[in-house]
Amino acid sequence: MKSIKEEANLVNKKLLLRLDLNVPIVNNKITDTTRIDKILPTLEFLINQNTRIIIISHVGRPKGKIVNELSLKLICEELSKKLNQNVKLFSKNIKEIDSKELFNNDERVIMLENIRFYPEEEENNEKFAKHLSTLADIYVNDAFSCSHRAHTSIHKITNFLPSFSGLQLDLEVNALKKITSEIKKPITCIIGGSKVSTKINIIKNLMPKFDNIIIVGGMANNIIKYMGNNIGRSLQEENSEEIIKEIFSLSEKVNCKIIYPEDILVGKNLKGESTIKQLNEIATDEMILDIGPKTTDNIINIIDKSSTILWNGPAGYYENPNFAIGSIKIAKKIIENNKSNVIYSVAGGGDTVSLINSLNAVNDFNFVSTAGGAFLEYLEGKELPGIKALN
Repeated sequence: MKSIKEEANLVNKKLLLRLDLNVPIVNNKITDTTRIDKILPTLEFLINQNTRIIIISHVGRPKGKIVNELSLKLICEELSKKLNQNVKLFSKNIKEIDSKELFNNDERVIMLENIRFYPEEEENNEKFAKHLSTLADIYVNDAFSCSHRAHTSIHKITNFLPSFSGLQLDLEVNALKKITSEIKKPITCIIGGSKVSTKINIIKNLMPKFDNIIIVGGMANNIIKYMGNNIGRSLQEENSEEIIKEIFSLSEKVNCKIIYPEDILVGKNLKGESTIKQLNEIATDEMILDIGPKTTDNIINIIDKSSTILWNGPAGYYENPNFAIGSIKIAKKIIENNKSNVIYSVAGGGDTVSLINSLNAVNDFNFVSTAGGAFLEYLEGKELPGIKALN
């Protein structure tokens, strides 16, 4: 995979730049600009190289139809402000665009309308890719979070243009390499989520390489139940016993410790108060909604003994401050060790990123990934179509 930073001759070249600007929009306002902020260094680098940039991106899932609410107009306006220069939305049907009509003399950055307005995008259509390639001299993928999709503007396009990775994609892949192949041990994974079945392949892939796997959140409820405890009205996954058995069996074979809660915080409902309970004290009308103080102290102790940390999934129902205590203490300990340069930290997954954002701590981790599916599939050991195409 060759980075666009390595390409010597970029002056006056037209670049087709695939970004993931799929930001949340509520009441015609962007509510989180993290994905826009992360790609600014790539855009600034390319502008300084005196290139002409054609941005391809998407918002939402229009399923190959024009949906006005999913236009990239708002994103164009936000990008114009952040770059301090005009970014024009070129809303003409992409299949009818001629490259000669794209730029006026002084324009440096334009954006094509939502690429998912076209059914050919998700079909990985060769004809559509060939037409897109006529618009530019070079293709750059800076959308790691879309790279698990074999879509035209991620995969097929690389057959028709010299293709490079962008700065943000480089950062993402290098951060993930440091926790999957270039590991500094001891290494610990803190993993949450509601279902063990959705994370089992990640756990199985990481376990032979990791020293500790700490299971928290809804996933841990299944283990607590498996160990013979009543979990009341807690979130649980049916028929997960065989998966849990498999996890513990593999952990013994590869000498990786599995850590799960030894005490918890419970509540009668999601908006309620919290009560500390031991695992054998949970009442039938209670829900496990956070890890308890003993468990938190144990996790902090493990973080202190680790050189590398991967965090995917909060420890509890962090939307209620009464059940955010465990997650916040984990975050603060990682941040503290990060600032002392005694740990390399990578965090990812929507809820984890939201929690870190709420603490205004994105820059206090070595890397925070906004990629959901691509982040998880990479951790599973899967080959991502977008990365394979660049290779």
